[in-house]
Amino acid sequence: MVFAWKAAGITYNRYIAVASRALRRSLKEDKRIIAERRSEAADIKFAKWSNGKAGETHTLSSANAAAAAENATTVPSS
Repeated sequence: MVFAWKAAGITYNRYIAVASRALRRSLKEDKRIIAERRSEAADIKFAKWSNGKAGETHTLSSANAAAAAENATTVPSS
């Protein structure tokens, strides 16, 4: 069995981010505002491990922004 997020070609973290955003947007106004504030306060950090040692620590938001910039397509000028 292949997970839907793997079949779509996205990472699990990206899948969770998309699902969370969809859920927050479906909430009623008062609950949505509270949920959005809570999600903005979360600052998830991660490190890539190699040979049993942790590498440089990055925040998830900065890594997502870097990946988006790296994968952004540019429109060729005419």
